Amino acid sequence: MSQLPAAHICPVTPDLLLSPSEQGDGDLDSEYPADRGNWTGKLDFLLSCIGYCVGLGNVWRFPYRAYTNGGGAFLVPYFIMLAICGIPIFFMELSLGQFSSLGPLAVWKISPLFKGVGMGTILIVSLVAIYYNMIIAYVLFYLFASLTNNLPWQHCGNWWNTDLCLDHHVIKAGNAALPLNITNTVSPSEEYWSRYVLHIQGSSGIGDPGRIRWNLCLCLLLSWVIVYLCILKGVKSSGKVVYFTATFPYLILLMLLVRGVTLEGAWKGIRFYLTPQFDHLLSSKVWIEAALQIFYSLGVGFGGLLTFASYNTFHQNIYRDTFIVTLGNAITSILAGFAIFSVLGYMSQELGVPVNQVAKAGPGLAFVVYPQAMTMLPLSPFWSFLFFFMLLTLGLDSQFAFMETIVTAVTDEFPYYLRPKKAFFSAVICIVLFLMGLILTTEGGMYWLVLLDDYSAGFGLMVVVITTCLVVTRIYGMKRFCRDIHMMLGFKPGRYFQACWMFLSPVTMMALLVYNIIKYQPSEYGSYRFPFWAEVLGILMGLVSCLMIPAGMVLAVLREEGTLWERVQQASRPAMDWGPSLEEDRTGMYVATLAGSQSPKPLMVHMRKYGGITSYENTAIEVDKEIEEEESMM
Repeated sequence: MSQLPAAHICPVTPDLLLSPSEQGDGDLDSEYPADRGNWTGKLDFLLSCIGYCVGLGNVWRFPYRAYTNGGGAFLVPYFIMLAICGIPIFFMELSLGQFSSLGPLAVWKISPLFKGVGMGTILIVSLVAIYYNMIIAYVLFYLFASLTNNLPWQHCGNWWNTDLCLDHHVIKAGNAALPLNITNTVSPSEEYWSRYVLHIQGSSGIGDPGRIRWNLCLCLLLSWVIVYLCILKGVKSSGKVVYFTATFPYLILLMLLVRGVTLEGAWKGIRFYLTPQFDHLLSSKVWIEAALQIFYSLGVGFGGLLTFASYNTFHQNIYRDTFIVTLGNAITSILAGFAIFSVLGYMSQELGVPVNQVAKAGPGLAFVVYPQAMTMLPLSPFWSFLFFFMLLTLGLDSQFAFMETIVTAVTDEFPYYLRPKKAFFSAVICIVLFLMGLILTTEGGMYWLVLLDDYSAGFGLMVVVITTCLVVTRIYGMKRFCRDIHMMLGFKPGRYFQACWMFLSPVTMMALLVYNIIKYQPSEYGSYRFPFWAEVLGILMGLVSCLMIPAGMVLAVLREEGTLWERVQQASRPAMDWGPSLEEDRTGMYVATLAGSQSPKPLMVHMRKYGGITSYENTAIEVDKEIEEEESMM
């Protein structure tokens, strides 16, 4: 098809309708921020989300929560909470990030009055990143310790063991002859963890950290170096690393699962894990536990999902991606339970004790119970290395997301200064968080890690998520948010999503918040009870992230003019430049907010400039018609 001369089809656009970058001759380039960048492929985003959501909690929290809350019956509240709380909030975060191409701070152009929500998010993520990398350091320690012919926690008789130490070979021999009293004994793996790795006997409590454990300090340094090298070029580098770190854990998990189910006694553990106890469903605790597992497993509220989505192209199908990631995460948790409990069933048979006496959650499972089980297998160093390598890759993916969230949030706030120096700024953040984490490498470091784990992302995170839901649906408006998604994806969210965003999700989050406050219990680690001042410090840690919201409101109101109510109203409205970041994506009502655009028919200017109407611009026309009809009825 022959083309007409450009002059015949592209009339000259008045300067008034050109953006500043088009009006100039290149001399003003320094006034515009460097390119923010995007994923190099659609799979980068999907794998990053999978890696972020499928983390350590899938391995060491879900199986334990399942068996203590009704076994197979726990899956009923788990999937119901996934449907009314997990999937809708997940989709909301992805939509906000992709539509605006902004990080967790700058995205609050949607309603500047609530920018404190973004500030609270960054504070929470920073605290979590500090201790999460310490867990990765522990994993590295065990990974290196597995590179030997005999695992160091296999037998007693080492310098760190006490008279209470009793290994499984002696226990098995005792069971074969006469019953052995093991009530007051300790396994070699437990003493290796507490007395050698942590050297916790050198500290009397959280107020007495003791000396730095230099081997742990070096592992922490190595973990920060690995994280920095992987996020060095932002999503362009981390997006490639996840091709390995997000997929390889599934291979290892499959190997551990196959090995586990072929062990003698494995079905004893699996039966214990899955046997449904439907009477548990009458307890509110089970439903709360299911909601908590969904909440923390999907990583909603931490800003990672929003950050990843902000690097997508404008029309990426995040609706499809939401279901792939959330359902994939749930299935992974269930499979991890089979892998863990098959080995625990074998372990309980070897020791001659019930499964519930060997099952633990959290670090106790990863660094005590499972390592002990590995010593009972042939080729134990090989299986131990595989297990800890799986934990390493699972942990790194989540840590990449935390760091990318922090870096993206701050660079989006100061794009002119920080985007060209993003690699240097990332290094500064890593160094600062490493130095802040040095307290965790001391002999009393585990007490500080427990305090951070209990309070940094507790009620503060729930307040952040609840506020986000209420602002988007009530302040910004459900209709407008659905129009944005319509413009971006070509269709509006159904009644299911709208009902969850308006009512079900925030009500569920509020119930979680109230439950956590009512059922509050002071932190503890084993038999150690934290002192009152440590509890106060932990509560303050959670409160500060909440207080960021009113602090941000005060700052936003002070920037406006007029009476107090006028200032609040102005600060509640979206900023003038709110909308898609790229000019070609600003169709419909958002064209009017382009720099230099004062056309009464901005959509037509946009179409003329970019040459014709696309399917998405047809969508924009529909959205404009809806707005005009609503305005004529007012």
